Amino acid sequence: MPRRSRTVVPAALLAAGLWPLAAHATNGYFSHGYGVRSEAVAGVGIALPQDGLTGATNPAGTAFLASRLDLGLNLFRPSRGASIEGNGAGLDGRYDGNGRKLFAIPEIGYVRPLDDSLSLGLAVYGNGGMNTQYDHSPFAAFGVAGRSGVNLEQLFISPSVAWRATPTHTFGAALNLAYQRFSADGLSPFTTASASPGNVSDRGTDTSTGAGLRLGWIWQPDAQWRLGATWSSRISGRFDKYKGLFADGGSFDIPANWGLGVAFEPAAGWTLAADYQVIEYGGVKAVANPLSRLAAGQPLGSDDGPGFGWRDVKVVKLGLLHQWSPALTLRAGLSHATQAVPAGETFFNILAPGVVQNHLTAGFSWKTGARSEWSAFYARAFNKTVRGEGSIPAGFGGGEADVHLKEDILGASWSWNF
Repeated sequence: MPRRSRTVVPAALLAAGLWPLAAHATNGYFSHGYGVRSEAVAGVGIALPQDGLTGATNPAGTAFLASRLDLGLNLFRPSRGASIEGNGAGLDGRYDGNGRKLFAIPEIGYVRPLDDSLSLGLAVYGNGGMNTQYDHSPFAAFGVAGRSGVNLEQLFISPSVAWRATPTHTFGAALNLAYQRFSADGLSPFTTASASPGNVSDRGTDTSTGAGLRLGWIWQPDAQWRLGATWSSRISGRFDKYKGLFADGGSFDIPANWGLGVAFEPAAGWTLAADYQVIEYGGVKAVANPLSRLAAGQPLGSDDGPGFGWRDVKVVKLGLLHQWSPALTLRAGLSHATQAVPAGETFFNILAPGVVQNHLTAGFSWKTGARSEWSAFYARAFNKTVRGEGSIPAGFGGGEADVHLKEDILGASWSWNF
């Protein structure tokens, strides 16, 4: 089975040293899609391969593409923050977590058919992440003089292979080489509730590498319909510098996820597509365990200890494509995700308010020559506030914490067909 390793995947480490990683929180802390064309249709891609990043969603999709190279860049602008009221320790107030406002997220995709039945692919992309930077700390009443916040970033390098087993059935597999890095500042109030007080906050950046597997399948019974399925294994990770913050002594796995997709061409130049995705945050203790375990005598960082209380996220994505002319293709999409953060878990999630649920996207591709093409998209993740209900433990003064997040994403890519 895929496993964690701190020495595996030197290529991932090398790329991470050169790659300007960025936090990218949309569906929980996963990206809403991979590849500019997919992101323009709200991340739909399981049965709708469009560019060299398709292996990040469904590796079977590379069999439907000619040789191509895709280079893209997203500009990601989240607006996140929190408010506290009714707190007996003096935490009441409104807090802005936007100490860092803009993030750049590059991506690379490559596809190369070997023959009529076998194709290879490579996708390099930011899988997701989370960033908050409160220049005025929500925990100032507990003695935090500077800023508070966290920064989680994930880079994936995914070589893939696709095999067209029959004229209608295609299978694919990708090796997910993952690199994570994490830092936390201004969390000293939580050291008294930790099994390892010296490894909760202000320890600089820690890193983790690991490997997992993504499998995919596409069935095309006729020229109009395609059905697809994909599954990605959980990838083990660990941040030893923060073993007093995360459950099981710093364990921080990347959750398993799976999905189903359909694409339908009702008329020439038109495509309708949809995906259903499940991200299994509930299977990662550091993310899923409730903070209330503190009251039961389990400190942060302990075996099966407290976490952020996240639930699995289920996402429905809908996309529409229209080839307006031989040179111009238009795209639009919308998606809805279930809520990751329960109302009773908002206090700890001041640090990780991954609460947006609804996305609206639009984009286009413009052919500038026989081989080259430009694509762009814009996505709006609408503002969502989760209001706390019994959210702040009595040991921290009680009361309620509300968290909110909204996002704007603008992306562009250049493609070259060989």
